[in-house]
Amino acid sequence: MVKLHDGGVYLVNGETLVPEAEAEKVEQLTGKAVAKEEAKKGTIAYGIMKAHNQSDNMDKLQIKFDAMVSHDITFVGIIQTARASGMEKFPLPYVLTCCHNSLCAVGGTINDDDHYFGLSAAKKYGGLFVPQHIAVCHQYMRECFAGGGKMILGSDSHTRYGALGTMAIGEGGGELSKQLLKQTYDVAYPGVIAIYLTGKPAPFVGPHDIALAICAAVYKNGYVKNKVMEFVGPGVSSMTTDYRNGVDVMTTETTCLSSIWRTDADTKAFLEKHHRGEEFKELNPEAVAYYDGCVEIDLSTIKPMIALPFHPSNAYEIDYLYENLEDILRETEKAADQVAEGRAHFTLLDKITKDGKLQVQQGIIAGCAGGNYTNVVEAAHALKGKNIGDGEFYLSVYPSSQPVYTDLDRKGLLADLMDAGAIIRSAFCGPCFGAGDTPANNALSIRHTTRNFPNREGSKPGNGQMSAVALMDARSIAATAANGGKLTSAETMDCWGDVPEYNYDDRAYQARVYNGYDKAELDSELRFGPNIKDWPEMEALSENILLKVSSKILDEVTTTDELIPSGETSSYRSNPLGLAEFTLSRRDPEYVGRAKAVQAMEKERLAGNVNAEIAEVMKVVNTIPGQEAVKAEDVEIGSTIYANKPGDGSAREQAASCQRVLGALANITQEYATKRYRSNCMNWGMLPFHLKGEPTMFEVDDYIYVPNARTALEGDLTDIPAYVIKNGKAEEIHLYIQPMTENERKIVKAGCLINFNRNR
Repeated sequence: MVKLHDGGVYLVNGETLVPEAEAEKVEQLTGKAVAKEEAKKGTIAYGIMKAHNQSDNMDKLQIKFDAMVSHDITFVGIIQTARASGMEKFPLPYVLTCCHNSLCAVGGTINDDDHYFGLSAAKKYGGLFVPQHIAVCHQYMRECFAGGGKMILGSDSHTRYGALGTMAIGEGGGELSKQLLKQTYDVAYPGVIAIYLTGKPAPFVGPHDIALAICAAVYKNGYVKNKVMEFVGPGVSSMTTDYRNGVDVMTTETTCLSSIWRTDADTKAFLEKHHRGEEFKELNPEAVAYYDGCVEIDLSTIKPMIALPFHPSNAYEIDYLYENLEDILRETEKAADQVAEGRAHFTLLDKITKDGKLQVQQGIIAGCAGGNYTNVVEAAHALKGKNIGDGEFYLSVYPSSQPVYTDLDRKGLLADLMDAGAIIRSAFCGPCFGAGDTPANNALSIRHTTRNFPNREGSKPGNGQMSAVALMDARSIAATAANGGKLTSAETMDCWGDVPEYNYDDRAYQARVYNGYDKAELDSELRFGPNIKDWPEMEALSENILLKVSSKILDEVTTTDELIPSGETSSYRSNPLGLAEFTLSRRDPEYVGRAKAVQAMEKERLAGNVNAEIAEVMKVVNTIPGQEAVKAEDVEIGSTIYANKPGDGSAREQAASCQRVLGALANITQEYATKRYRSNCMNWGMLPFHLKGEPTMFEVDDYIYVPNARTALEGDLTDIPAYVIKNGKAEEIHLYIQPMTENERKIVKAGCLINFNRNR
């Protein structure tokens, strides 16, 4: 049972929920009147944010974090931005991990060049460096950094350590650069949603089953969007901390801002086992706490789940899937046709076997969600003495860190998996974003990883290649493997719950992790490779701007994977111009050419030349009241994209910076899917416009003139007149921008975060 409350709730003594409409019951339970605004201060989240807020206004937070983490497809750009902005050394512990481009399999030397750059930066500026295959970033942070009452910022969207009492946030690289420059993370105080847990999960139910049930309940309705999910209630203690970590990391897929859990004796035991018992802090709501909403979950009712392509929220109980197999698969095939747009073909109905089962071709248990100790143990127990068969199905297992790997090895559990035919791999995030174990064309992969967005498995529909991912818990994946790849619920087996105590041994970290925090060697040199390039110069925003629509996407949601693909493009994340060539390549392959043509016109303008096309547009602009005297040479020209709801998924700043590198000046949307994508747009100097009304007045290659754009950033942003220039006429439309901080306005005016800091 997953129940969403219609309004706010009070939580009394950590156990009793009182709907806001029945607030008088709070006084009956406590014997005293409690004001709502005071009760809002009773959440765990409030206390942590207050302790980290540098301003005297809790409505407008200015956060400084305790530590940061980045992996090897983000840390080069972040450090390059901070260097260009005047950074001298890392002012807080900054962990650089090599868990994404670990394979060094594409792009020649450039992946490992990034790794050497990271090590040299850790030495020069005083950071920590975790080499390839040692740990995935989030597992390392759980083991070595997260603790009670902390806040951690990461440049990966799945930066979530709430089960250890840490509020962690995944953001684009610009926000991490700000922390390196001793600036703050500025955000309006978020709503806090109670995730109230009762009951206990069945032995055959894993953390992914719970996470997928939550995603299905809250993603599409935006119930927790940009809010904090606070896990409370007696059901929290029914799960081990390792298990809770597996639920917690998936909160990113709900589009929440962060997460936090109440802590208990098991949290303390986890930290003590990892030699950090002093980091434990008992966290519970106050006697009365008010929440802006509540998701009530009876854990005992959760069943084994599957999230079919192409989103974690597209989730069903496995039993329900089999009861409606053909209908659900038929709808999924239709969704695949929309994704492929005729460039490839993906089928599922032909994967139904004669006995009515769904045959899958691949299983993956990996990363910060699936590679946890408990999950791999359960999979090993399910497969001990069995085999996965000699057919097309195969299984790969990636333990999340070397300490997890070595303990599984010493207990003989990896041997049990290998004897069954599974492949054991090192700590690596590749299967989560399309850089490892890419399945065959038209294959279906079941994965205990974080995402099943289109092409996250590495296929390329544009080249006629397409496969897809369904998310499942490791327990049901193991049950499926034991059944030769026929989709099978973990409920059909009776081998769960016998998890031996984990023995943490960090000798691998002692041997390989470089810890230079507070020991910066400022005279040492950074090591560059030929693919590591500086950010190009960005132009400051002009008073009047002319936008050419270079892509118009009417999909319900546009993911960051569509804005800038993951997978093999990761090799070029340290080369802004090289990476920009891939912008929108899977969604609108013509975009790059269009954007470059607009950029060329702007370069001509700056050189004192105005081409004939712009001259004709300006004739129309001069017919607009108040714009009669505006000259073409004084109007900045840039591209823009329109998308209904862009930015779901990854925190990668390159989803925005690649547009900016190609000369973009704005995004126009109905709604931004996540705060982090909107922040990325602003940090790279793009105006984050919303459109009033529907996008019927303009198409690709039309121009939109925005007079007084720079001045608009000094106003209330609620109404910004603009004009579509087409067919020799100017048709008025209205844009607006949601609230921006003072610094965000200055950053956009300056043209990007680097310019803003140089100006300072």
